[in-house]
Amino acid sequence: MEKILSNQKGEKQLLLGNEAVIRGALESGVSFVSTYPGTPASEIGNIFFRIHKEAGVYFEFSVNEKVAMEAGVGASYSGVKTLVAMKNFGLNVCIDSLMPFVYTGSPAPTVLMIADDASCWSSAQAEVNTRPYSYLAHIPTIEPSDPQECKEFTKFAFELSEKFKIPVLLRLTTRVSHQQQIVTFGEIQKPNPRGTFIKNPHQFVTLPPRVLEMKAELLEKIEKIRDFAEKSKINRIEGNKKSPIGIITSGVSYLYIKEAMEELNLNLPILKLGFFYPLPEKKIKNFLKGFKKILIVEELENFLEREVKAIAKGANPKVKIFGKDLISEVGELRPENVIEALAKVTGKKYSNPVVKTKTPILKRKPQLCPGCPYWLVFSAVKKAVNEKEVIFGGDIGCYMLAGNPPHYLQDYLSCMGSSIGIAHGIKKVSDQKLIAFIGDSTFFHAGLPALINTVFNKSNPLIIIMNNQTTGMTGHQPHPAAPKEGEPLKIEDVVKALGVKNMKIVDQGNQEEMINTIKEFLNKTEVSVIIARRPCVFVAKK
Repeated sequence: MEKILSNQKGEKQLLLGNEAVIRGALESGVSFVSTYPGTPASEIGNIFFRIHKEAGVYFEFSVNEKVAMEAGVGASYSGVKTLVAMKNFGLNVCIDSLMPFVYTGSPAPTVLMIADDASCWSSAQAEVNTRPYSYLAHIPTIEPSDPQECKEFTKFAFELSEKFKIPVLLRLTTRVSHQQQIVTFGEIQKPNPRGTFIKNPHQFVTLPPRVLEMKAELLEKIEKIRDFAEKSKINRIEGNKKSPIGIITSGVSYLYIKEAMEELNLNLPILKLGFFYPLPEKKIKNFLKGFKKILIVEELENFLEREVKAIAKGANPKVKIFGKDLISEVGELRPENVIEALAKVTGKKYSNPVVKTKTPILKRKPQLCPGCPYWLVFSAVKKAVNEKEVIFGGDIGCYMLAGNPPHYLQDYLSCMGSSIGIAHGIKKVSDQKLIAFIGDSTFFHAGLPALINTVFNKSNPLIIIMNNQTTGMTGHQPHPAAPKEGEPLKIEDVVKALGVKNMKIVDQGNQEEMINTIKEFLNKTEVSVIIARRPCVFVAKK
């Protein structure tokens, strides 16, 4: 039995933050879990995929985050306790489904777990701070700091959702998801993955004029949650309350400021906020009184700082508030940066120790794995075309490494499925040759609508679908063309059904055939698709 399924109350186990979220969900009786793989949230799906049968929980890897959210909405509407998990970009994809769900409310407790990736350790497109979505969607949002809190806050999120009949956003960041800590277990609640949808158009149909009534009801509910947050123990004050300098922080930033105070031998009062939205404004207002200086410690943009500054105008106009004037909005927090900021605010002396090593650290860019079938695709492309005369569109997956040496086959890269969508736009306004790369999992995630658009609106890029039969970059999760059980969808059947006339399946191990097909298809007057079919080296080993 997996350690995470142990039902011995009081047992202690070393868990990642993501594992602790799973444990908290199990102790809450979660019964339906959906996700799309994406780091730093990948462990949520990977572990539930392993344990869901033994745990008695329904689990699925959905084809994208929007669909995962909608599946979760359906389960919640049917009275089943639900967890939906994704990385930061996934929230961009699913926001259309999330916002109406917050309006309708969640008949069954529902938690949306989001993992932001400060410093873009595994997220190439942009450094996303998802906290503004809390304001946009009016979704209650809480932020744990460490694995024990990940478990407890997950349980709290389900309780909050149940109390107010509203989905709750549980926001983690890379360092919270992937740090380890000894976590104390509670009891696992027996799941109930079967439910019943009870018709109630008044609640579940978001049409005018009812939709405006729903918004008013939602805002009223948020104010009740704000009152609840004022008394919640997850917003707490600690430290020496007689100091003229105070700290306000949340999430992983709490750990950095604790480390900084230890380094500088300080004991300052800290307001640690578990709620990011709605903020406990009265608690913040009371905390601000009497201080001469306040340091706001938060990762990425200064959303908390803006709120506190607005509250301070009425509570303590003379207090001097520091934040992003001392701590960068770019990249993950680092202990030395927080220590330097705290030293400046408190007047403590601190010099950042510079560690010098005699052995130089070799710098290199990430590369495809040895034996990866994509080497053969890029090799064939280089032999088939004049690289200076062809545009190369990248997409999200292992093959985005085409932009690195020795390939240099990537002229644009944006988001899931965009290699095809952008290719269409370029081809509609120019006569340049273009090859768009897209992986099989990404094709199902967001490539299908772009391919339909390309066929319907008639442009002619060459699309190479990299069919390695897994979701390689995030840990080899299944997708519709590569399920662990049951019959796979055939990509070629889907492509043909969408009206693509120029389509060929090629094993890129046959370089001559791959090169000749690229040359032939690149000159077609209609869109053409090559399915480069060869399994990921790790799939082939199994």
